[in-house]
Order: sequence, then structure tokens, then C-alpha cells
Amino acid sequence: MKNFESYSSARPWLVAALVSVMAVGCGGGGSSGSANLLPAAVALHASRSGGNSGDNTSNGNSGQSGGSSSANDGSSNANDGSSSERGGNSNANDGNGHNGGSDSSGSDGHGSSGGGTGGGTPRVPGVLGTAGTFAILSKSGITDVAASAITGDVGASPITGAAIGLSCPEVIGTIYSVDATGPAPCVVTNAALLTTAVADMQTLYTDLAGRTLPDFTDLGAGEIGGLTLAPGLYKWGTGVSISTNVTLSGGPNDVWIFQIAGTLTQANATTVTLTGGALAKNVFWQSAGAVAIGTAAHLEGVVLGQTLIAVNTGASVNGRLLAQTAVTLQQNVVTQPAP
Repeated sequence: MKNFESYSSARPWLVAALVSVMAVGCGGGGSSGSANLLPAAVALHASRSGGNSGDNTSNGNSGQSGGSSSANDGSSNANDGSSSERGGNSNANDGNGHNGGSDSSGSDGHGSSGGGTGGGTPRVPGVLGTAGTFAILSKSGITDVAASAITGDVGASPITGAAIGLSCPEVIGTIYSVDATGPAPCVVTNAALLTTAVADMQTLYTDLAGRTLPDFTDLGAGEIGGLTLAPGLYKWGTGVSISTNVTLSGGPNDVWIFQIAGTLTQANATTVTLTGGALAKNVFWQSAGAVAIGTAAHLEGVVLGQTLIAVNTGASVNGRLLAQTAVTLQQNVVTQPAP
């Protein structure tokens, strides 16, 4: 009795547990239920003390995680003392920087998650239309510090061909102009084609900018350097900076759409890399502000700029540069992505 009184004063919850278990035991047939009082109390104590065994609990009443729990386990895949399963809306991460739940808002140590649906919704790539043959397309001209190497068509409209600063040897593809003042002798005059291509470029920009239900919102407060990014729709209300290397990890049918309300700035000598079979044609950088690709940097994907796209000295792009104002080049390599 003395020991019981000591327990009751130090652990009032235990008294309640014993009374509860005794009630169950008595209802189940007398002494056989009473014989298990202490083991039952110890089991209850263990489930309430999950934090001491390395598991985190998200529900103070039972140690189980509810469908909207935001608790993560720092050292174990278990989330409570009685079960390792998660609900369909669990905020668990898979350890590779990707979210596992369809409504996840959890984050791993790499910062590759944010608000939204956790990358669970497959995204449809943008439709380029007649802009799909162009490596570079601009509305107000293209400047170039020679020599650059462009693989794919080049065009400018409605500005005249005189605003296309590339020479014929720099382009593997066709240089289109609205008039005959473009680079000689290779320029092809086709104002109708360019008008349609520019319209398709603007339609695609509007489509991407208007996509809703982002998987990730304001990831990294706009700084994505050093991250490995899963497929999905990413949305920022600010600019985006790539200060160190970035990896896009996914398969050949996965799509990345980056909605950027401000500028897109990639630092010098940094690289955007695709892994797991990801394809540059399925990566879309939609930027409302100016785009600047740093000296000797490398970018993957289709860049749609509402204003200037500036590619600094020695930088390379595996993708497309589609600008609603100008594109500036300085000894760059721009290669349209494989179909």
C-alpha cells in the first residue's frame, strides 16, 4: 500500500490508468483481468513516453498521428508508439527530399518542400505550338558578342531583321525575319510564321503563369541554390536566385513549372542539372521579371521571360530562350532540347 501511495502521488495518471484497466478486467471475468494490471499500466506508460524512445507523437491523447499531423520523426520512421502507418494526408517525407503525402506541407533538411500538395499532382507540359522550333525567339531583337553557337531556329518579331545580331555561321537552323534586312545571306523572310510563333509564345507564358494549385509555394524564400527539386508546380511571389548548383530529379515524363513573379538570377559558374532521365523540354521557367544567366553558368529548360533574357559570357543553355522583349548573348551556346 505504501508503494501504491508513492506511485499515486508521483504519477496521478497511473492511478487513473489502473482504475481504467481494473474496470476492463472486472468486466471481462474477474481475476484473469486483474492479474494483468501492472503489465497494462507499463504498456500505457511506454506509449505515453514515446519521446524517450526516439519517437515523436503528434497527438497528446494517444500518441497516434492524425491525418493532418505535421510532426516528423527525426530518427525513426515510426510516428507513434503503437503503429508505423501514416494517414493518407500524412506530412511524412521520404528521406530523399520529396514529400510523400498528397497534401503534405512537411519539409526535410534539404528544403525541397513547401506549402501545397507535395508534388503529388502530375503536371502537363506547356504547348509551344509554332514556337517549338525556336531556340531563340524575341519581340524586340537579339544582340550578340561573337561568337555564339545556336542550335535551333532564331527569330524576332515584330522588330525588323536588322535587330537580329547573330551571323549565319553562328546558327545551325533557320534565321527568320519579318523582312529582308536580317543576317545575310541566310535569313528567311516569313512575317506570318513569326507572328504566329510570337503569339504562341505569349499564350504559353500566360498558360504557365496562370497555373493554379502549386505543389510548392515560396520555396526557400526564393533561394533554391543547393536543392534537389522534385517534379511539380513551384510558385514564388518574389524573384528566384540560383546561388549554387541545383538538381532536378525525375523521369522522362515528369514536368517542372517554375512560376516566378519577380526576376530569375543564376549566379556565375553554377549549374542546373537533370537526373533520373528528366528532360529539358519538360522544364519551364516562367519569369515576370528579367532573367540573368551568369558567366559560365549552365541552365536546363525553356525560359519564358516577360522582359529581357540576358545570357552572360560563356554561359550555356540546353533549352529555349523565349523573350517578350530582347535576348542578349555573349559567346554562348544555346541548344534546343531533344524532342
